[in-house]
Amino acid sequence: MRRSLEGLYLRRLQASLDRSALPKHVAMIIDGNRRWARQLGHDTAAHGHRAGADRIREFARWCDELGIQVVTLYLLSTDNLRGRDQEELTALTDIIADLATDLSEVRRWRVQHVGSTAGLPDQLVAALAAAQEPGRAGSGLHINLAIGYGGRTEIADAMRSIVRAHAAGGGALDELAEVLTPELIGEHLYTGGQPDPDLVIRTSGEQRLSDFMLWQSAHSEFYFVEALGPDLREIDFLRAMRAYTQRHRRFGG
Repeated sequence: MRRSLEGLYLRRLQASLDRSALPKHVAMIIDGNRRWARQLGHDTAAHGHRAGADRIREFARWCDELGIQVVTLYLLSTDNLRGRDQEELTALTDIIADLATDLSEVRRWRVQHVGSTAGLPDQLVAALAAAQEPGRAGSGLHINLAIGYGGRTEIADAMRSIVRAHAAGGGALDELAEVLTPELIGEHLYTGGQPDPDLVIRTSGEQRLSDFMLWQSAHSEFYFVEALGPDLREIDFLRAMRAYTQRHRRFGG
């Protein structure tokens, strides 16, 4: 009976969405994997990370079915690389490598690594490079995998890229000050050329950005879900979509 009622509610949610008002770019901070593993009595966090990766596969499919163009998934931060123990990190990077490979094998999906390879194991770096090849000419869902990612580091890297490009062109420092604009900085971010996220979703009830897309999310809408990452349901996702379509975006006004 419960499944039947949930199925009915799911269909009603789908039917109620204003498809013309859906976000073009959705960013996701999937949080709570370790808590999920602890609550179920697992002896390692890897169980939670693996369940979270399975949910991400579903999340990407949900987005694709609604015609969302870009998805950015926050999978491994620069803070994680410094703060997690080596055993957990090894398991997590293996899980992420498998996830990247799986997402790249879906026809028409395009996978892109956004972040730095510094500190990432060679196996993961190779898996990310390989995952980007199949979909280069694809026209379907674009999936950014934020791995080895930090928002402040991204902005710093963008500024370094701008300075190097300006110097390579023979430009003087005072000239750079005149041409430095938000648009130019945006072009040199890891996501250069992409639309900024319209909606940022975070699971586990936490309400913070955790150094995620600090520049790009300046005018994003935010939606916080109480469910831990592996427990995220399609109903939760559709509620986030409905909430977004009902908001009046002010873009800082």
